[in-house]
Order: sequence, then C-alpha cells, then structure tokens
Amino acid sequence: AGEGEWAGQLGPGIGEAGGGNGLLLFHNRFICVPLRNYVTSFPTMSPFSWLSVDDTPRESSPFINIIDQDQENYYDGKNMALFEEEMESNPMVSSLLNKLANYTNLTQGVTEHEEYEEGGPQMGTFIGVYLPCMQNILGVILFLRLTWIVGTAGILESFAVVVMCCTCTMLTAISMSAIATNGVVPAGGSYYMISRSLGPEFGGAVGLCFYLGTTFAGSMYILGTIEILLTYIVPNAAVFVAETKEDESVALLNNMRVYGTCCLALMALVVFVGVKYVNKLSLVFLACVVLSIMAIYAGVIKTAIEPPNFPICLLGNRSLQNHNFEKCMKTEERNNQTHTTKLWDLFCDSPYLNATCDDYFIRNNVTEIQGIPGLLSGVIKDNLWSEYGPSGMLVEKKDQLSVPAKDKSRNINLPYVFNDISTFFTLIVGIYFPSVTGIMAGSNRSGDLRDAQRSIPTGTILAIATTSFLYMTCVVLFGACIEGVVLRDKFGDSVKKNLVIGTLAWPSPWVIVIGSFFSCCGAGLQSLTGAPRLLQAIARDGIVPFLQVFGHGKANGEPTWALLMTAGICEIGILIASLDEVAPILSMFFLMCYLFVNLACAVQTLLGTPNWRPRFKFYHWTLSFLGMSLCLSLMFICSWYYALVAMCIAGCIYKYIEYRGAEKEWGDGIRGLSLNAARYALIRLEEAPPHTKNWRPQLLVLLKLDSDLGVKHPRLLSLTTQLKAGKGLTIVSSVLEGTYMSLGAQAKTAEQNVKAAMHSERTKGFCHVVASSNLRDGFSHLIQSAGLGGMKHNTVLMAWPGAWKQAQDTYPWKNFIETVRETTSAHQALLVAKNIDRFPSNQDRLGEGTIDVWWIVHDGGLLMLLPFLLRQHKVWRKCKMRIFSVAQMDDNSIQMKKDLQMFLYQLRLNAEVEVVEMHGSDISAFTYEKTLVMEQRSQMLKQMQLSRNEREREAQLIHDRNTKSHANLNNKAAVSPEHHMTWTKDKLIAERNRNRAEPNMGVKDLFNLKPEWGSLNQSNVRRMHTAVKLNEVVVNKSQGAQLVLLNMPGPPKNKGGDENYMEFLEVLMDGLDRVLLVRGGGREVITIYS
Repeated sequence: AGEGEWAGQLGPGIGEAGGGNGLLLFHNRFICVPLRNYVTSFPTMSPFSWLSVDDTPRESSPFINIIDQDQENYYDGKNMALFEEEMESNPMVSSLLNKLANYTNLTQGVTEHEEYEEGGPQMGTFIGVYLPCMQNILGVILFLRLTWIVGTAGILESFAVVVMCCTCTMLTAISMSAIATNGVVPAGGSYYMISRSLGPEFGGAVGLCFYLGTTFAGSMYILGTIEILLTYIVPNAAVFVAETKEDESVALLNNMRVYGTCCLALMALVVFVGVKYVNKLSLVFLACVVLSIMAIYAGVIKTAIEPPNFPICLLGNRSLQNHNFEKCMKTEERNNQTHTTKLWDLFCDSPYLNATCDDYFIRNNVTEIQGIPGLLSGVIKDNLWSEYGPSGMLVEKKDQLSVPAKDKSRNINLPYVFNDISTFFTLIVGIYFPSVTGIMAGSNRSGDLRDAQRSIPTGTILAIATTSFLYMTCVVLFGACIEGVVLRDKFGDSVKKNLVIGTLAWPSPWVIVIGSFFSCCGAGLQSLTGAPRLLQAIARDGIVPFLQVFGHGKANGEPTWALLMTAGICEIGILIASLDEVAPILSMFFLMCYLFVNLACAVQTLLGTPNWRPRFKFYHWTLSFLGMSLCLSLMFICSWYYALVAMCIAGCIYKYIEYRGAEKEWGDGIRGLSLNAARYALIRLEEAPPHTKNWRPQLLVLLKLDSDLGVKHPRLLSLTTQLKAGKGLTIVSSVLEGTYMSLGAQAKTAEQNVKAAMHSERTKGFCHVVASSNLRDGFSHLIQSAGLGGMKHNTVLMAWPGAWKQAQDTYPWKNFIETVRETTSAHQALLVAKNIDRFPSNQDRLGEGTIDVWWIVHDGGLLMLLPFLLRQHKVWRKCKMRIFSVAQMDDNSIQMKKDLQMFLYQLRLNAEVEVVEMHGSDISAFTYEKTLVMEQRSQMLKQMQLSRNEREREAQLIHDRNTKSHANLNNKAAVSPEHHMTWTKDKLIAERNRNRAEPNMGVKDLFNLKPEWGSLNQSNVRRMHTAVKLNEVVVNKSQGAQLVLLNMPGPPKNKGGDENYMEFLEVLMDGLDRVLLVRGGGREVITIYS
C-alpha cells in the first residue's frame, strides 16, 4: 500500500477518534488512530503489536529480559524503544493487565483440598456464599439449647438476645463486605482482612484469637455430637454409669470426655486423610440442617391443627422425670382393687398403701398436662417472662396449685426436673452467641467464586437475614407452642428423654435428632478443616516467629503440624466437657475478631486512603463503630473475666509481634492512622514554637562513615540513646561526597549500615544518608532541611575531629567550623563530643563519679538540662552532678554560690555547687609561645601553592626553630646551654610558678626574652590566655570526672582566623578524658516555673 492509500484509510478514523487511542509508526510519521476500530484491518496484528519500518508485523514482548542475545535490535524502530531500558521495572500495560486477569490464589502443588473445574472458579452467590454461611450459622445451639434459652429467659428477653446478637453480626457483615470487596481476599479469610487493614500486630493478635475461637468451636460441636449420641440416640452406651444420683453429673462429664476424645481423633484422621471427603460430605450435612428446620416449621403448623401427644406429669406444680414410670398417677384401680404405681415406688419406701412417703408427695396431687399444647393454646402468655434461678432449683409451673411440704429439705433421689446450672441473663447471652457465628464462611471461599466482589456481600447479608429471621421466629414459635416446664427441661427428662425441639417436629422427633447429629458432625469437621489452615496462614506470614513450624505440611499443602496443634487445643475444650462452659469461651474469641473487623472498616473509612475503594457501597463508619461498641458490650455482658482474659491474650500477642515479629508492610490502616495523626500533630506544632517546659533536645546526629561505609564512631549513637531514652526526635545522618546518580547504591548500603548500628545501640529514630558534591554543602543541607514541619531538630550532635592537625588538607576542620556557624545561624544548639570512642556503651554502668558542668556563660540553660537527661539513663544514673561557675576579680564569689544554689533549687536539680575564682594574672610565656606556634602554623598552611614536600620541609624547619627557641628560653632559666630541651609540661608548671613568684615582670620583659612575641596578634594572645587559664582550672577540678560539659566558644567572625579557633578549643580541652562542648541555640530551654 502507498502512503496516500494508508492516509486515505486512516483519515476518517482520525476525525472520528477526536484525539486517537493508539499510535502507529509509518515512514517515520506518527499517525493517531483508534486501534479498537482498526485492529480488524490488520489480521496479522494483535492489539498490542506494532508495525516496523519495513512493514513486517511483529509481536512485541512485554519484558526486555526475555530477549535473546541475537535480538539486540529488537526494539529498533519501535515506538516503545523510548521505554526499553525501563521495561524490567515498568512493564508494558498489556503484560500487567494480562497478569492481573490470570491472578489466582491457588497454592502451588495443592490439588487435593482445592479442586477447581476446568473453566476456573464457577461458584455463584447461592452455592458459594449463601449455603456455606447458612450451614455454619445454624447448628448445635439451635437444636440443643434454644428451647431451654426461651424457657429460662422468656420470650421477650430471648428475643432481645437474638436481636442483639444478630444485629452485631449484621453490622460486622456490612463492615466485612466493605473490606472483602476492597480487593481480593486470599486464603486466611478474616485474618487476612484484619491484618492487611490494621497491620501485622493487630492481624496476628486477632488472627490467633479467631483461630482459638474456631478451634473451641470444634470442641463445642464435638461435645454437641456426643450429647446427642449419649442422651438421645444410645443412652445405654455410657462407659461410666452412676451408682448414686449424686454421681450422675460426674459420670456424664466423664462419658463426654471419653467419647469426645475418640470423636476428635476420628475427625482429625478424616481431615488428615483428605479434605476432599469433608467437602463432599458438606452437602449431606447441609441437607440435614435444612430438613431439620423444615421439620420444625411443619411441626409448628401441625400443632395448630392437631397438637402431638407428649404428656408431662406434675406433682403439685413440680415437673417430674417420666422415663421411669408410664402412668401419671399415685394409685390405680385394677379388678376393683387399689394398686400403687411405679410413681408411688419412687416417692415411698414400699409399694404398699401404708408405706411411709415423701411429705410433698402426700400433700399434693399428680396432674398430667400436654407438653406441646399447640400454637393456638395461648401458652405464649405464660412464657413471656424469665425464670432464672440457682443450680438445683426445681422446674415448676407457677400457675399450678401446690401445697408446700413441712420439711423444706429436698431429696435429690426423687425424680424431679431441676436446673443443672445457675441461670442469669449474661449466661444466656454467652451460650447463645455461638449460634450466630460463621458469617466468615463466604469470604473464606473468595477464590472459588465467579464474582467475589458481588457474591460475598449479597450472600453473607442474605444468610444473616435468613438465619436472623429463623431464630426470631423460632423464639416466638417455641414460646407459643411448648409448655414452659418443658422448655426449661434442658435434656427432655419430662418428655421421656426426647430432644425437646424434637417433640415439636413433624413427622417424627428422630428427624431432628438424626439431623442435628449429622449437622454437629459436619460443623466439627469444618472447624477442624478451617482452623489449621488459618494457623498455617498466620505461620507463613512470619509475623509470629515461634509459630513458623506450623507453616509446613504435606507436599500438597495440607497443614499437618497445624492440624496436630488444633487437635491438642480442641482436646482442652473437650476435657471441659460442658457445652454451656465452652460456648462463652469461643464467644469471646469470635466477638474480639468481629470487633476488629468493625474497627478496620471504621479506620479505613475515616482515613479515606486512596486505596479504600470498596465495591460494596452500603457501609458507613458510624455503623462500623456501632458494631464495634456492640461487640465490646457483648464481650463484657457474656463474661467480664473471660473478656479480660481474651483481651490480655490478644494484648500479649500484639506486644510479642511488635517486639519479636518480622516487620511487614501491608499498607494497613493503622499505618494510615499514624500518618493522619502525625500530619495533624505536625500542623499543630507549626502553629507556635514549643514552650520552654516542653523543650527537649531533638537531635540531628552527624555521623562519619569509614571506607567500608560503616559507622566510624558507634559510641556517638550510644550517647544519643543515653541522652534521649527513646523520647523525642532523633535523625541520624551522614553525607557521601559525590553525586547521587553515581552513589545511589552506596547511599542505600550506608543507610542500612547506619540502621543496623542504630539497632545494636538501641537508638530509636530515623536515618538519612545523602550524597552531595562536597561534605560542607551536604551537612549544610541536612542542618537546614532535616525533619518535617514542626517536627524538626533543634540540636546537632557531632564528634570532635580529633585528627584535624594530621589531616593533609584543611577540609576536616573547615567543615567543622562551618557546621558550627550553620547551627548558630539556624538558632540550633550544638553538642561536640571529644574522645567519643571512650564514652560508655549502653551496657556499661558507671558506679561512681561525677558529671561536671562548667557554666561559664549562660546560653539558654542547656548545660543544666543535659546532665539531668543523662542521669535518667541507667548508664549515668549513679553519677553525681557538680556545677562549677567561674568568678572574676570583681565578682562576689560567696554571693554567687548562694544565688547558684537557689537557682538550682528552683530548677529542681540536685547538684553540688562550686564557684572557682579566676583572678586576672599576667599572660605567661607559655601562652605567648603557644600563640606563636599557632600563628606560624597557620601561616604555613596558607601557602597552599607549595608542594607537599615543600610544606613538610617548612613545617620541619618551623618545628626545629621552635625547639631552638624553647632551648633559648630554658637557658634563661639557668639550664645548661649544651642541653637542648623542648617545652614540657613540667617546664610549663615551673614557668607558671616563676610567673607567680615574679609578679613585677612586665610584658616588655617577656618581649625582651623573645623579640618575635612583639609581632603577635594581641587578640589571639588574649584568647589563648583564656584557654590556657581555663584549662588549668578545669583540669585541676575535673580531671577525674566521668564527663565534663563545657561552654563552647563561638568561631571568629573573621574567617581568616578559623585555624586558630581549632587550636583554642584544643588547648581548652587538653588533659581531659571525656568532654562535651555545648553551644546553646539562642533560646531558654529550662525554666523555674511549673
């Protein structure tokens, strides 16, 4: 085709496209065409193919690293060649979309317990979410305890409990739907949702709580299975048989333990052999649940037409266990003779009419009434109110006539129906709540769903609505159809050991018995299947180190070790052996899990993070907050001590993960919450500078790195830790000399090394390594821009450049002085540590000693504050604080001491106070000599045009000249002219003593000793004099101190004397072991006011 032909074909498309949707390269021209319209014109091209210059269509590859070596020019002439160097890190959109479309959360190698059809996940809302949720929600409590709950709490309170619990799960489901539709939920279900929303600490804590809840749910279902088996199906199968009435409860518990352990072992074996059998049986178990519920409703309808015949026997108003007698009468007429019945035998000592009988039995008649009077009987009025009572309380019909016995004591061997446990409202809530759990079943199957984003909310909310309706109607219908004494009879003793809910069912009670048995079996198997996988998901995340062994399993992914752990914990619940005691335990764990689901949704909604975009739109943070409050309230309503224990367990796990767990970045809501809180706090901080009472050193630590990019002075970090104790801001930084483009990798390495050093030295803070063309600018930029908003450093900490004299260039000390100037200009305090490597580590404990503060000039009170902060740390805790102040000739040293003591008292600081007098003495020869050497050295260093050898030779000449001048000076002091000596410390002391002995010796006499002294800069001489005299006083008083803090004099305004400034500081610190030079930031940092 010719160019004009192409243009003719593409012209209309360009006009219609209004800007175009694609690009084609043809004869080096870019032509905008809508590819979606014209891709059919090129049969050899895919939508992401590109035409080369020679008109040969070629399929483009999304990644550059899969190109063979002989295809070097693969991208030549292509319009994506501009991005080819970034293809590895930034793949083409086409390949990215392809990867997302083919995403699956199927674990590699798992073929047995996750079976997918050939066409991929095909489950819809009904099969994939609605039915699993229904199966998990409806279960053991409905069949074994709901009638008893209605009878004990009454219809009104039972209805309130159901509404409260169902509202809690509905609100949780709304929150869960929002989280579940905000992206894909892989294996782990609720654990995954919470951990990715609230962070690894919350996720691990709540995930383990949910795991424990699921495990104890397995115990509850197994106990329910055994209760049905031993009480209603084969009561004669008991291993332990009670010889007396008192031993019946103990025998029942022991039977539950033995059979429960066997059942657990069998179920664990089934799960171990293959989960596919559990999945195949799940439909059978679900069918049992559905048939049982249908039988209940059918029975309710039948009671309105023809009530079933389940007579119960009352003695007076007391309900009797009727499984040991057939006829509800004391005597009967047979052949015109009066005979006693089996009931008589139970209350009297012989079958004869003159036998001695129970007093209550004699005084009251027996009455037979129907246990199921029917829907239209009006019994609903009698069942509206609660009948709570203590353990052992008789089950009585209140409106029935009764004559009390003279003897109030009760014989437990008599066949009365009585409460086996004490009953109260909060117990009812704890026992009932497990019947509404199981709402996570749909979200756990998200990988199997055709459209999880639509199915999870719809299926879960519909399942909760359906089950809530079932529970509410059951509460009302049970109260309307069944006699109150039968409802309160937990084990059906008054209806010949029938399951109470079974007496209502049609066509036979066995429908409910068998259905509930298989339902409990199925629920137990589901729990033993789900709990190990949850533990495996937590273990594989690596956030709880000691659980990592449970992440391993069989080759196909089956969690073998996690299954063993689950069976072990499940056995604890079975050894408790009481359904009523296990139910509140798992209520706690499930409520805690639901609480955090609501919290996660509320946090994410309030933060409004860009990633929070749930497809489910019918949520609000107020609903989540209400659900969270309801969960918390229910926890304490059920059992306040269980609630505290569950919270303590979750708190301990949280702190453990925070302390020992692996660091994970999941983009969780708590990180977003922290960011929001930090942003708010930073904005507030900028509104006004911190008050003096709130001032603390916020440190910028300037580190020096060695040739291997390691920290040269780690003790600087130790000092930081001791000074900060983990409070306030710490920014640890360093500078690499060069460009960031060339030193990017080294900067990252250096940052990792610094972070490792910070971790080992327990320094809590931030790390920042920058690359700059020179160190001077790098440190300047850090001082100016480190920190954010109001959270900026106010103090710079650095080490004294100890080898500044030996350095071959002037950069080290020039950089140091410029840093001092920078901090002064920025109104920041400066701390300079000399001999930093001799400072104590965090493991050292300084038993005795002092921290000496030499307070020479007041520049904000930082000198006072630093020792106080250091002594908060255990390294310095036993050191005493001493404060020295220097008095001049005109000062009243006694009054100074009193004032200083009063000042420290008002500052609430405990310290010894001493005022040192420094009288104005004449300038010694030693001072002149030090000044001369300093100026000559400065002059030498200024001659930068000389070669290094010439500079070294000149330095040697100056040294020889100085040595000779010292010898001449010593000759004046009567030393032999043949004996040459350099100036020593002993000579210094002798010279000082001589100066004191000859006070009349004036400056002119000194100049006569050495004519060169007359040409010295007198300003330098005075400064040197101050340094020498002050050093003499400090060494005299503080040579043995653990740490000496000194005011740091400022650098000269004239930069020409910078090298002299270093010399002054060197002289000032001479002879001291650990020194911290302190320079204030120009503001008060300590106050006497509260």
